[in-house]
Amino acid sequence: MEKVNKIETVGQYNEYIGVDTRHPLVSVVNFSEVPGIISFRHYLGLYCIFYKNIKCGDMTYGCQPYDYEDGTLVFLSPGQVYGIDSKGIPVVPSGYALVFHPDLIKGTSLGKTIRNYTFFSYEVNEALHLSKKERKTILDCLEKISAEIDQNIDKHSKTLIVSNIELFLNYCMRFYDRQFITRSNANKDILTRFEKLLDDYFSSNQAEQSGLPNVAYCAEQLHLSANYFGDLIKKETGNTALDYIHNRLLEQAKTKIYETSKSFSEISDELGFKYQQHFTRFFKQKTGMTPNEFRNAN
Repeated sequence: MEKVNKIETVGQYNEYIGVDTRHPLVSVVNFSEVPGIISFRHYLGLYCIFYKNIKCGDMTYGCQPYDYEDGTLVFLSPGQVYGIDSKGIPVVPSGYALVFHPDLIKGTSLGKTIRNYTFFSYEVNEALHLSKKERKTILDCLEKISAEIDQNIDKHSKTLIVSNIELFLNYCMRFYDRQFITRSNANKDILTRFEKLLDDYFSSNQAEQSGLPNVAYCAEQLHLSANYFGDLIKKETGNTALDYIHNRLLEQAKTKIYETSKSFSEISDELGFKYQQHFTRFFKQKTGMTPNEFRNAN
């Protein structure tokens, strides 16, 4: 792999790709119009969305081949590094890129809600795979953004471009929701592994040694990004991943209080709480009773 190049402006990205800069803060690139590439690594100061044409079987999602052959969307946010290593063989790109600078959305409604589009922090293997109908919608959105970029810049340009980008992202959110549903079996497997991970964590002495499990730890153990993992658990259970962990923690606490004669200090340590008063506060918030009141009542 080459050294990491810094790409902090739309102009720098366009220059590297070899296309004209039509707007200083946003660009839609048709990869069929750029020359072949071999290898690169970029540090990005931009929001980038890559639409890639793939064929079924070329790539896998976990242990499964991609189930949509018409296209894939990959999302990157400022501060991320991405690249291609083609092993020295020139690759002719296929697809599109939507690239925009954070300054484009400052002071807009999208600027205030951009963090809600959590897929910008997903890993590449958690990409969005489009059906044929979804692909047409995405390409229509890109065409509208590109057409607006081609207009002479006036007082309406920013509003219209940003509005179309926001529409594009909202469609992506809808399609991700569809993907979570159509991959329900795979998601249930992740949920099962999540439950086993927590059971093993609490049944061993890991909680006592390492403290309470958190969402980032669980996601890492399941080889998922924290945001994708959190979104998946929310779709499958209706609870956040943190709530799910807390519910499991509460079950463990109740079992230990009810079935053992251990002191609350011992139980607190075994569950991973740093201080017993934190355990007592957590238990009362969840049950309305202190651990001692719960033991006496049962």
